[in-house]
Amino acid sequence: MTAPTDHTSAKARTLISVDAMGGDQGPAAVVAGCLISAKLNPDISFILHGPEAELRALVVKHPVLDDRTTIRNATDVVTMEDKPSQVVRTGKDTSMWSAIEAVRTGEASVAVSCGNTGALMALSMIRLRKLPGVNRPAIAVLYPSSNKQGFNVMLDVGADIKADADDLLRFALMGMSYARNGLNVEKPRIGLLNVGTEEHKGRTELKAAHDLIRDSAAQAAFTFVGFVEGGDISGNRADVIVTDGFTGNIAIKTGEGTASLIGQRLREAFKYSILSQLASLLAYTSLMRLQKKIDPRRVNGGVFLGLNGTVVKSHGSADATGVSAAIKLAAQLAENGFNDKLAARVAATLPAKEPSHS
Repeated sequence: MTAPTDHTSAKARTLISVDAMGGDQGPAAVVAGCLISAKLNPDISFILHGPEAELRALVVKHPVLDDRTTIRNATDVVTMEDKPSQVVRTGKDTSMWSAIEAVRTGEASVAVSCGNTGALMALSMIRLRKLPGVNRPAIAVLYPSSNKQGFNVMLDVGADIKADADDLLRFALMGMSYARNGLNVEKPRIGLLNVGTEEHKGRTELKAAHDLIRDSAAQAAFTFVGFVEGGDISGNRADVIVTDGFTGNIAIKTGEGTASLIGQRLREAFKYSILSQLASLLAYTSLMRLQKKIDPRRVNGGVFLGLNGTVVKSHGSADATGVSAAIKLAAQLAENGFNDKLAARVAATLPAKEPSHS
């Protein structure tokens, strides 16, 4: 196991617990992402979880990373095919379990994993437990938008396909806290995703949630803009888009697929003829700027909200750039004391909800 050589500075750093084995591209991509982050941010250090010999061979090649990394041996790996219930019962020796455990004990500030989303959420709920006042945790993502901050917060995007009116209110409060503390939006505007903006449209629970969120706006210091539609997810009408996990997950994956298709069609168009190839050279700087803005790797990382600890879920297919983006987000949230602020906001606004028996 490698350990930080400067113990005084290591204590001052934000310690991030990283599941090195969950991604599609293997531990090499995760370690490469940690290396990018280590070079950019001298105030972070890492616990890497996975087979010790394999990880040490990757880490020791890079002194800047080796000096700030502890390797925690974990022999098993959670695969994308593993069922969450199975992982909860038998996953104590996995790198994912070990990564979450470091947050539960207070050793690390936040956990990052590219692994199986269902298993990661199940383990996080079992080991970290839910915050008082939270019935269903949510996964929040930053969605590129035309707002001045460049992103909207969207939740839930897949923690649970169910959400009643009371859950949606709690999502609104958690999303508001994320926007305020993660994006520096002083008074976030919250929109509730629906099939139309008229108050009479939508399912019964959406209409009930509309009233609950509206009535909590003054006390919680946010602005409720009412119902919003799919086109507002990337727009500037709201800073926080609230929805259930089923709808949210479909929405973000549709957006990612559309962005990928646009990129593919642009490449095809610029290869069509000599003139179009020349045009692509002339427009190169603008095209690179566009690519950077819509590149999902650079906003990679869904945050699990509503738990006694911070967990960031990276895309399973993330490369080094994507892993680095997830670590950057994790570090920002940890340094800002985000989870404590979120817990205080929920506790101050709402009483704990009775457990659901549905």
